Amino acid sequence: MKFKITPCLWFDHEAEDAAKFYVSIFKKSKITQISRYGEVGKEIHGRKPGTVMTVAFELNGQSFTGLNGGPIFKLSEAISFQIECEDQKEVDYYWNKLKRGADPASQQCGWIKDKFGLSWQVVPKILPKLISHPNAEKSQRAFAAMMNMKKLDIAKLKRAFDGK
Repeated sequence: MKFKITPCLWFDHEAEDAAKFYVSIFKKSKITQISRYGEVGKEIHGRKPGTVMTVAFELNGQSFTGLNGGPIFKLSEAISFQIECEDQKEVDYYWNKLKRGADPASQQCGWIKDKFGLSWQVVPKILPKLISHPNAEKSQRAFAAMMNMKKLDIAKLKRAFDGK
């Protein structure tokens, strides 16, 4: 049996703005559907009829749902999405796009919390190879270098790995 897993992201009232922001960053992305609150259930959801309830969108083919569920729950660093980057140009691109409006205090080791509170890991494809290398001395140098970075710098990680 084949099934699809779609993360549902809970927002207070920013689901549509967040979806538009993410779709503007990732290629091959689109908003696929918007549903709105109606009169039914108003005594429970408390939303004005016609306001956005959910936004279905795709980022590089991965489906997501944004839900305007109110201020009860908040996004947290307990869930993050990894962006595997081929090279420094990709790392720079995604980092710079996601950091617009983000809290600088939320940035460490390639992690960044965007302006909507969603956490991302902007990771070069080579990083796992560097920090899990069988030569513990090399991998620990790369790991130590990573710990001192906000946005990851591939050249600096490689230099640390090589002991330079």
